[in-house]
Amino acid sequence: MDEQVVLVTEEDEVLGLMEKIQAHENGLLHRAFSVFLFNSNGEMLLQKRAPGKYHSPNQWTNAVCSHPKNGESYIDGAKRRLQEELGISVEIQEKFNFIYKADVGQGLWEHELDHVFTGIFDGEFNLNKDEVSEVRYNSIENLTKEISENPEHFTEWFKIILGEYLEHLG
Repeated sequence: MDEQVVLVTEEDEVLGLMEKIQAHENGLLHRAFSVFLFNSNGEMLLQKRAPGKYHSPNQWTNAVCSHPKNGESYIDGAKRRLQEELGISVEIQEKFNFIYKADVGQGLWEHELDHVFTGIFDGEFNLNKDEVSEVRYNSIENLTKEISENPEHFTEWFKIILGEYLEHLG
């Protein structure tokens, strides 16, 4: 069965379910979560999306970004995807949520009510190569410089969510 997303209003009231690709083709608002992980040196974990991903392959993004299943909480979905993609279990805390819309190419849109979580992780990864080709840590300073010099190396949503994250820090 194809993966479904939970369609919502701007107030997070459930409207129904839709197949993920169809929701992305139509740019419909749906639930999502993003996880920013840091090591104990304050560097952010980045993952490079696997080459087989149906959009934004081989681009760098935050530790995990995905969608909760129907009936699943945002935090439970985030913890599930940390295990499925990176092979890790880590404590995370929600920092904020916001709505964004981004053109991700190929006629696809991310239009998400995104709950952003953070955590600290210094351990080993067991990458799911169907999802993630590699990971690395980078300082926020170097990361923002790298994004400004080579924005095409990063997912559209990551650039938006990172901007929101940095605003919430300030």
